Amino acid sequence: MIEGKIIKGIGGFYYVDDGKDLYECRARGIFRKEKMTPLVGDDVLISIVDFENKKGIVEKIKERKSELIRPAIANVDKALIVFAVKNPSPNLSLLDRFIVLAEKENLEVVIILTKIDLDDENVLEEIKNIYQNTYKVIPVSTKEKIGIEKVKEELKNSVVVFAGPSGVGKSSLLNEIDKNFNLQTGDVSEKIKRGKHTTRHAELLKLGENSMVADTPGFSSLVLDDIEEDELKEYFVEFDKFDECKFGSRCIHENEPNCSVKEAVKENKIEKKRYDSYIQLLNEIRNKKRRY
Repeated sequence: MIEGKIIKGIGGFYYVDDGKDLYECRARGIFRKEKMTPLVGDDVLISIVDFENKKGIVEKIKERKSELIRPAIANVDKALIVFAVKNPSPNLSLLDRFIVLAEKENLEVVIILTKIDLDDENVLEEIKNIYQNTYKVIPVSTKEKIGIEKVKEELKNSVVVFAGPSGVGKSSLLNEIDKNFNLQTGDVSEKIKRGKHTTRHAELLKLGENSMVADTPGFSSLVLDDIEEDELKEYFVEFDKFDECKFGSRCIHENEPNCSVKEAVKENKIEKKRYDSYIQLLNEIRNKKRRY
């Protein structure tokens, strides 16, 4: 058998790169019985059924070190979460959802803010003030070639996923990083002020010897499935510095007395918008549980 990595999956076919060749593969039916779906990024073992035409069968999926559901991709090291400062306007609740999902998988998080050449309302500074004490924030303009080299640095020696809503310029940024990618780009709909989906599926793209980057479909909404209400606080990592609550680890930083996190919000040591976002997501998780 040959070992390789799934770099693309379309219509039940998985394209496996073994470092020399690309094989078009089907997956064994056993994966369906075990309710396991191969993902882009999976390290797999394949058997070859047609050497000449490079066709094979996925026989085994090796253990994953990380797994994202939306976007559906495995074994990434870092999430570059891409939002535009304008056109489309940034939805910070959606940004926080991407962050939570990345933190759940213990990924390094970097926030990329694109289209800063359009920033006539100082949105960049507003967002930086909320996040820059917790995450690296990189302002970017593909039009004016600002921030491209800083993004390239983040891609070195890593498997990186680009995630974010449609229309923020993920594909345009990747085309600037490597002209050989030649990814399709799209405009933002004037009617609904949202991006048009130009990336239809997740795909890993090689970048030099030791790096791979995934361009992924954009999302305008994101539901936090499989996260418990007492677990959510773990993914707002700025809360970690304030762990002297009266109820200790049982405190969910909402209505409890003598909560050090709530005190930190009052003292502007934790950004209130982040805390408000936490409470909003907490209530969503609760409400969903009540419905089911």
